[in-house]
Amino acid sequence: MTAFLRSLRPRQWTKNVLVLGAPLMAGRLAEGEVAVATLLAFVAFCAAASGVYLVNDVLDVEADRAHPRKRLRPVASGALGVRTALVAGVALQVVAVGIGWAATPELAAVVAIYVVLFLGYSVALKHEPVIDIAIIAAGFLLRAIAGGVATGIPLSQWYLLCATFGSLFMAAGKRYAEIHLESTSPGEVRRSLTRYTVTYLRFVWTMSAGLLIMSYSLWAFEIDAAADGSALTVISIAPFGLAVLRYAYAVDAHAAGEPEDIALRDHVLQILAAAWVLLAAGAVYLGR
Repeated sequence: MTAFLRSLRPRQWTKNVLVLGAPLMAGRLAEGEVAVATLLAFVAFCAAASGVYLVNDVLDVEADRAHPRKRLRPVASGALGVRTALVAGVALQVVAVGIGWAATPELAAVVAIYVVLFLGYSVALKHEPVIDIAIIAAGFLLRAIAGGVATGIPLSQWYLLCATFGSLFMAAGKRYAEIHLESTSPGEVRRSLTRYTVTYLRFVWTMSAGLLIMSYSLWAFEIDAAADGSALTVISIAPFGLAVLRYAYAVDAHAAGEPEDIALRDHVLQILAAAWVLLAAGAVYLGR
C-alpha cells in the first residue's frame, strides 16, 4: 500500500489548486453548489493525474530501471507490480472521468481530454520538441479551465490568456531546469532534451512571462474601469508581477524542474501569492 500511494505522487496534486481560479475570480467560491463542483473538479484531476503517472511508470519501467534516480520508483524497483500499476492506472482514469461527469458532462470532457493528451505524451509525444512543452502547458491550462466548466462560470478572454501564458511559462521553465540537469548529470533526464537549446527555452519562458504580466495587467485595468470595478485589481498587479519574477528567479537558477516543489518551499513566493489572492478576491467580493 505504501508503494502504491507513493506511485500516486500526491505532491503533484498541488497543481490542481488551479481549478479554484475561475470560481475565485468570479467571487462565487463560497457558494455551496459552486464549492462542491470545484471540489469534484479537484478530486477528478487528482485521480486523472495519478492514473497517468501509474501508466507512465509502466511504459517507462525498463528505462527507469537503468536510471540512477528513477530506478527507486515503486514500479521500477519492483515494490509495486507492473500489472497492478497498469490496472490501477486505467481504473483511476475511468474514475476521474466519472467524477467529472458527476459535476457536469463538460468537466468529464475536459478530464477525458487531459487523459488522452497525457497518454499520448507518455507513449511518444514527450520525445517531440515543442509538442512536449505544449502538452505540459495544456495540462496546467485544462486545470484552470476545469473550475469554470465544473461550475458553469463563463471564462473571460483575459482569464484564458493569463492561464495560457502562465501554463507555457511553467512548462518552459520545467524543461529549462531539466536541460541544465542533463548537462550537469548525464542520464538524469530523457535524451530528447538534447534537441533543445538553452537559448531557445530561455526565449520561450521569457516571452511567456512577459505576455502573462501584460495580459493580467490589461485585465486588471479593464476591471477597474468597469462600473462595479475596484482599484484593488490594479494594486494586485504588484504582487502578481513580483510572484512571476520570483518564479522566474527559480527558473533561471535551474530549480523549476518540479513546479510544486517551488510552491511548497519558497516562502517569499507563498507570501506574494497570498497577497495577490487577498487583493484579487477582495476586489471581487467587495465589488459585489
